[in-house]
Amino acid sequence: MSTERNRPLIEIYISAFLIVLLAGIPTAEIIVRKLFGMGLKGGYDYTRHIVLWLTLLGASVNSFTDRHMKIEFCTKFLSERGKRFADSLSLFIVVLVSGVFFIVSAVFLKMGFTPDNKIGVISQRLITVIMPVGFLLVIVREMQKKALSKGRLVALCIGIAAALWASVSPLVNCICEIAGDVPEWAWTLSDYSVVSVAALKLPLLLLFIASGVLGAPIFAVLGGIAYMLITASGSYAEISANEFYTMLIGNTVPAIPLFTLTGFILSESKAGDRLIRTFNAFFGWMPAGIIIASVVICAFFTVFTGASGVTILAIGGLLAAILEKNGIEERYRDGLLCSAGSIGLLFPPSLPMILYGIIAQLDIKAMFLGGIFPGLLLVLSLVITGFIYISKHPIKRVKSTASECASSFVASIWEILLPFIIIFSYFSGLTTLVETGAVAVLYTMLVEFVIKRELHFKDMFTIARKSVPIIAGILIILGMAKVLSYYMIDEQIPQRFADWIAMHIHSKILFLFLLNIALLLVGCFMDIYSAIMVVVPLIIPLGEVFGIHPIHLGIIFLANLELGYITPPVGLNLFLASYRFNVPLDKMYRAVVPFFLIMLLTVFVITYVPGFTLLMAR
Repeated sequence: MSTERNRPLIEIYISAFLIVLLAGIPTAEIIVRKLFGMGLKGGYDYTRHIVLWLTLLGASVNSFTDRHMKIEFCTKFLSERGKRFADSLSLFIVVLVSGVFFIVSAVFLKMGFTPDNKIGVISQRLITVIMPVGFLLVIVREMQKKALSKGRLVALCIGIAAALWASVSPLVNCICEIAGDVPEWAWTLSDYSVVSVAALKLPLLLLFIASGVLGAPIFAVLGGIAYMLITASGSYAEISANEFYTMLIGNTVPAIPLFTLTGFILSESKAGDRLIRTFNAFFGWMPAGIIIASVVICAFFTVFTGASGVTILAIGGLLAAILEKNGIEERYRDGLLCSAGSIGLLFPPSLPMILYGIIAQLDIKAMFLGGIFPGLLLVLSLVITGFIYISKHPIKRVKSTASECASSFVASIWEILLPFIIIFSYFSGLTTLVETGAVAVLYTMLVEFVIKRELHFKDMFTIARKSVPIIAGILIILGMAKVLSYYMIDEQIPQRFADWIAMHIHSKILFLFLLNIALLLVGCFMDIYSAIMVVVPLIIPLGEVFGIHPIHLGIIFLANLELGYITPPVGLNLFLASYRFNVPLDKMYRAVVPFFLIMLLTVFVITYVPGFTLLMAR
């Protein structure tokens, strides 16, 4: 089976081709717009739907290679029999969730689009057919992952049966839409299906949580909980497919795979060696210099990408190599880079700060000014860990000369120019965020394939095989989280929470403490842009009740969302770093705890000392 698993899948070949298109279409969009004053017909829509294809094709690859994001800590303590049970339970959950999403995606395909709906010149149904096909492929590849033992076969059969039963309602709705009516017994069967799911809501919730603890893929756990809650609430279950689809074709989502691809192209070349030499020459002589440089680079990169996940994926590998070369222990290195990947969101011109200002109707300039000192405090908190580390683990300083600095700088000038090209392209208004990602990919390809000639076209397949599973692992979780977010909003759970706080909390100090805890949890489960859209309108009135300055409230919000990215056990950066550095999640948890604690202390300082925020913002 190991030989079989190492054989390239057709999904990888398709993904390699799609990656080229993903970078090529936005670039062509820029050129056509500048030359002719108009864009490509359907160009952006093609780009967004390529992301959908990459997600589901990559998910099937992850099923076959067993690379879905999961929490495996508890499985280490199981007996062999217990591990076999956990494996069968995982298969059941994946088949159940992928099965229901296969069915609701097919229903969504039929009911959500008409034959006249087109993307450019291609039928939207034809492009979106990857949803049911992709979820079906996940089931097939999950079956092929290893031999079907008796336990796995039973889990497979029960999973298929459960998926069919849980999907009766959307199937009946679809048949009714097509035929105009269905027999009375079909509606009765549909009602029984919904009622049974509602009656078993608590046991099913516990089952999904238990399966997640025992190593079931996180996407399946989130998707299963979301689908179950939506069905039990009496809403149309097929809305699950719509929310998943809407998330993955979001306007800025293609930036994630594009910046990820940029990072993998750099890591496959010798760019890391050149940058290591440059960093050593310029910073190696300083105490903790290489640690300081890594923190600043992460903060800098996060500022203009607007998403900490992109930072880890794009430059995490390079920085890990640099730190390792300088003798930094793996545990400290992983914790530092995981944490540093989320500290740039308070510096101007951070996209989340702009969006927060728009939603809260605040002066954007004041937001920018208010974030400078809190942002510097968070950077300083990680720099302090560097000095503590070198006090216990001395790092050999590198003696450097002016000629070495100059020659190393010249050797790596093309890579050093990359962030400046990205900043200029995006903040000058020349390109959108997605187009900026495409520019980054093509520029990196030009440097490594043409100028340096360290990579060849055939290497794109290797890059695709390494990057697509990571891209898919992230995006399919985001898609399922969006489905769960829909249920929470539909049931007004955030609003109920806000009402409860206003009714029961009267102390400003206690409110700020609880606000921090709540926002940390929000940061774990929601991406920052969704959180701004959903949560900010709820906390602004509460801030007014307790007399908190609007700018200060905004910085508190963003600082906590930053920290939420590394909050165990489900902070997004933990999963991304685990993937990128090939480190088990339980080890990543232990690595990040010291950094989490010092950043948590810093967030409380920012919260309870408003002067840091308001000194420049007033």
